[in-house]
Amino acid sequence: MSEVQPLNSTLNRRFAVPAEEARVARTAAALEANGITVLRARSAAEAKRIVLDLIPAGSQVHHSASQSLEASGIAEEIGRSGRYESLRPRVLGMDRATQANEIRRLTASPDVMLGSVHAVTETGSLVAASASGSQLGAYVSGAGKVILVVGTQKIVPDLEDALRRINEYAFPLEDARAQAAYGVHSGVNKVLIINREWTPGRITVVLCDEPLGF
Repeated sequence: MSEVQPLNSTLNRRFAVPAEEARVARTAAALEANGITVLRARSAAEAKRIVLDLIPAGSQVHHSASQSLEASGIAEEIGRSGRYESLRPRVLGMDRATQANEIRRLTASPDVMLGSVHAVTETGSLVAASASGSQLGAYVSGAGKVILVVGTQKIVPDLEDALRRINEYAFPLEDARAQAAYGVHSGVNKVLIINREWTPGRITVVLCDEPLGF
């Protein structure tokens, strides 16, 4: 996408409001039926505690740029606690021109991949969009374990609404963030849909009642 469309105010409010309990429970049940573990958190602080408790000490951990991880304090804790081997500082310090292959291997297959998605359907699918796709390989199969922190405002009825949420709500916000942070536009260049997890216990979604991220 080359330009940002104006946000529709109705869609803005719709996609920013936490889901009511019945929808959250329905979504959690559908995810569990699709092989994805679901844990509930009432707040960002509780989500942070749950996530950190899930990661074994000494694990190699990676995370992409995520507003959900930043807002909950998880990203900061991973980087400074010393309990984990955090790959992000290491990768950011590497030369992308001469160490591209090493960066690709490190980020594609960590012990634990942390992140979020842009939409979760009530039918139990996870949907994530990315400009570069750098985190998607780890989500799909590269990482040993994947932990996704997702605010319940990202719950939508189906895949059609998931794509609408990405294009009409999440993308304009992320594009503005990317321009402010990096001086470049973002893009909905690659979209991942996870309908089911093959390996039991590999993906855990922490559904947070407090809105997090876009």
